[in-house]
Amino acid sequence: MMKQSNIKEIARQRITILFEQAKKLAKNNPKLATQYIRSARRIAMAANIRFPLEFRRETCRKCNSLFVHGVNCRVRVKQKREPHVVVTCLNCGEQTRYMLKKKGAKKLAQDNN
Repeated sequence: MMKQSNIKEIARQRITILFEQAKKLAKNNPKLATQYIRSARRIAMAANIRFPLEFRRETCRKCNSLFVHGVNCRVRVKQKREPHVVVTCLNCGEQTRYMLKKKGAKKLAQDNN
């Protein structure tokens, strides 16, 4: 019987390999790249590990497509309320927002002064 830590490490390695392959194929064969990302998400769910942040930021949550800037996604920086980045998937229309500042950053700066 394998240890749980070994299973999770193998899962992380396979997710990384699938992402590397998806990046290589993204422009020439986007459907196959999408299948690789879908497989990587399933492996992460089965092993009960978080999908790495760098991979979450490079994929669409709804359609699992790998973002290729200017080809299948649009990136905008917005200043309303809190500064944030809006990434729009041009395949399915899903919008994802990423905050540029941490919520507690302002409070921490005031506490230090």
